[in-house]
This record gives sequence, C-alpha cells and structure tokens, in this order.
Amino acid sequence: MSSLTPARLDPHDPRPNVKVEAGFLSLYTSNERGSKFGVGSCREQLLSEVSRLVNKHRDEEISITLAGHSMGSSLALLLAYDIAELGLNKPSNNKEIPVTVFSFGGPRVGNSGFKKRCEELGVKVLRVVNVNDPITKLPGVVFNENFRGFGGGFEFPWSCSCYAHVGVELMLDFFKMHNPSCVHDLENYIGLLKCPKSWHRDPEWGNLMKRAKGLVMGGVQGFESLQWRNAAINMVNLFQSQWT
Repeated sequence: MSSLTPARLDPHDPRPNVKVEAGFLSLYTSNERGSKFGVGSCREQLLSEVSRLVNKHRDEEISITLAGHSMGSSLALLLAYDIAELGLNKPSNNKEIPVTVFSFGGPRVGNSGFKKRCEELGVKVLRVVNVNDPITKLPGVVFNENFRGFGGGFEFPWSCSCYAHVGVELMLDFFKMHNPSCVHDLENYIGLLKCPKSWHRDPEWGNLMKRAKGLVMGGVQGFESLQWRNAAINMVNLFQSQWT
C-alpha cells in the first residue's frame, strides 16, 4: 500500500506511529563514506551546522527557516522535524526557537502521525503548490489524507499507512502556461508568484524576516492569503540571491 517506515530519529523515544517515506528517510540518513560532498550523512552534516549556529547566536533572537524545491522540500521538512524532535531549537535558556519550512512543489513526506507530531512540535510549513504539478500529489495518489475516514470522525484501521501533507497550502494555477511540461520547474513557480499583474505587493512586507516571523509567531490564524504569498515571494528572492 505504501513505503512508509517509522522515522525513529529520536533515540530516546522512537515513536513507531510517526512514519515517513522510506526513500526520503534513506536519502536523509544514509552515510556514503566515499562521497565527495563531505564526511557523514546529510542528516549528520545539517544537524551539526544547525547546532553550531544556534550555539553561536544563543544570546540573540533567531529563527530557523528552511526551504526546498521538489525533493529538497522533503529533506527540508525532515530536517525541521528532526531539529524540533531532538530539541535543538531549545537551547539552555529554554527559549524555543521557531522552525519554519517553505516548500515549493514538494511531495508528501509522511503519514498522519508525522503530520500530527510536526504540529505538536510547532513546526510551521508553507507549501507552495501548482494545482497541475503531479509531484505534489505523490506519494499517496489514492491512499492519502483524504482517504483516512468519514467526515473526520471514524478512521479506517489502515489510516496510519496513508500519506498526509503537512502545513498550509498556497495554491497556484499554471493552466495558462504555454508549456505544460514545465509545471514542476522552480522558475515557473517563481514567475507566477512574482506576477505583477495578478497581485499587489505591499512594501510594508518587504523584509524576509518580518514575514517569516509573522508566520512562525502568528501561526495560521490571522495570517491572510496575501501575506502567505508575500512570505513565499521573499523566500524565492533569497533562493535567487544564492544562484547569482
């Protein structure tokens, strides 16, 4: 039915009901000794760097913001969950550091148990989704959050084996695109998000960290769709600045 497997990222509490896609978990945790990209797994390298930065700026007001496109968004979500589950966002002063994920064209990562646990840990996720992008409907085309039960009450016995998206969805429509084969391209996501004819950009929301703080501190309630979109645009600007 699915390739979900327990994440077991916290050695002190394995939480067998928190399951993620086996392929994503393998990519995140596998250690290739001969890799030219560094010693240790993706997980080990990222957690080490996050810990270093948190310790370096422990006396400052900081937040942890992750972003990714396609497969990168699944790894970003796994990292966000990992950080929060291990408590790396809670330094010695016990002040919790907000953890936020901006996902562009990302697939489902885990089951409903994973979704619930991310919410319990306070991980905030904004998913920018093209309605015609097939990647955002995978895995779990059939067995997903819409197939778990009736009316939000009774759940089927196999609900824990159904995939579920995490976070708030910002839906885009590329129906009028000249080349439908490009529905998953990040450049096209960026193009529609920054379209000046469709949206008015509020200069008050010109600062990335202001928008991110509005998301992580304010939560879903009171954060309107235009503000979600503006936050995504600023994250896109950050993406582009890294390319040049």
